[in-house]
Formats: sequence, C-alpha cells, structure tokens
Amino acid sequence: MDDLAITAVSRNLATLWVGRTYEYVETVTSTNDVLKKRAAELDEAALPEGTVLVADYQSRGRGRLGRRWEALPGTSLMLSLLLRPQWPVCQSLWLTMIAGLAAAEAIESLTNLSVSLKWPNDVGLELDGVWHKLGGVLVEGNVAQNGRLQYAVLGMGLNVNMTAAQLPEGRTPVTSVLVAGGQRVERCALLVSFLAGVESWYETAVAGQSPVSVWEKRLVTIGRQVTVKQADKTLSGMAVGVDDWGQLKLSADDGSLHLIAAGDVTLRT
Repeated sequence: MDDLAITAVSRNLATLWVGRTYEYVETVTSTNDVLKKRAAELDEAALPEGTVLVADYQSRGRGRLGRRWEALPGTSLMLSLLLRPQWPVCQSLWLTMIAGLAAAEAIESLTNLSVSLKWPNDVGLELDGVWHKLGGVLVEGNVAQNGRLQYAVLGMGLNVNMTAAQLPEGRTPVTSVLVAGGQRVERCALLVSFLAGVESWYETAVAGQSPVSVWEKRLVTIGRQVTVKQADKTLSGMAVGVDDWGQLKLSADDGSLHLIAAGDVTLRT
C-alpha cells in the first residue's frame, strides 16, 4: 500500500472532498509552487477546494524562511493541498494548526509513537529527552482586497521511511517515522489518514470551533526556555502559551512580555 498513484489513494480515501481532485507526480520543483501558480490562474470551478498535489521527489522543496527541504525518492511524504477559507489574515495560522494536528494524529494512528508539535509549524517527537523534527508545514496564499484569504496552499513534508544514514543534517535534530518507531509505514496509509484529519479539523474550524486549545496541548514549546529569532531582533525567555490566533506568548528574560506572530524558535531546555 505504498503506492501514491491516484488508483491506490482513491481506493482508500475516506474523505468527502479533500483529495477528491488528486494528482501524483514522480518529480516536481515544489508542490507548493506548482499549486500556487495554478490557484492564481484558475477559478474554483477549474481547481476546487481540496485539490491535492503529491510528489515522490522535489528538486526545490522548501520549508519556512526558504530553507531547503531534501528527501530521497520513496522515503518521504510531500504534498500540497488547496483550501479557500475566506478567513482574515490573522486567522491564517489556524491552517498550520490543522495540518500539524492532522499529521500528528495520522502518525499516531499507524505507530506507537507520541507526536508533538513545535511552534509554529514543526512536527516531531522526543527521543531520549531531545526533541527531533519529523517534518513541517508551509502555508502560502493570496489575500483578496477585502483582507481575507482568497486561497491558501497548505504544504506538508514528513520524513517517513528514511534510514538514519539518509536523514539530512540540520540545526535541529531530525528523525523519521522509521527511525523513531523501528518499522516502515506505508505512505499511502499515512496520506489518506492525514487528508481525513485535515478535512475533519478544517470543517470544524470553518464551523467556528477553534483548534487552538488542542494544538496548544501538543506544543512542546510551551513551558520551555526558548530563543526566538525574528528579522530585526532575537528574544530569549519562557514560552508561556498562545493567544486565540496562535501567536506565541513569550515572557522574556528581562521580564517583558511579547506576543510573537512569526519567528524561528529554538528550544533551550
């Protein structure tokens, strides 16, 4: 069941609309870039909400802040999903929450692993007391003149069946579902579980129920000493919670309080 082609995915898909328009390609520059271009050119009739693009390999895959995302063919889950939430921009972090929660639940449904999230967009887990990254979310979109999201492309990358030798080196310790759990996971099963989770969490959010409290409970960041790097400054202190939109509440070492909308977080303890 590791086949990501449309026949295997549609046979196992349990969603009503997410992934019902589906494309799989072996190689692509970046699934987010391709789907964003299509979303900018096509209306909803031609490119419906819930459209999914999956690739086995990305030559220019990337995460937040333009960081390169590398993975060998056959080892990872790399996809982009089109949503049209019509939400104000301040609510856009909810999409990152939805993807993170869906990824965590999908991994846990197929393994014995306990998955956590790192603010704002990383998926991972604790191994021997050290947090390791499994993957991440990248949400990009377009804002209409009324200040609301016209569309959003939700990108997800997960290290699934990488061996220890195949894991990329980075500033943050990384792992894969295989390395952490000791067994291979079929990517098709992980994909269909993830898409079902996205549909469920998204519909709940559109109906007005916030995912923030559930997301916050999974955040390994909360209650930890962290360093937050922003474009113009670096802050250190205790991450004490998030607000209704998901912004990080930081109690800085100098006693000042900060609300962080975006930044690169490093766990200190």
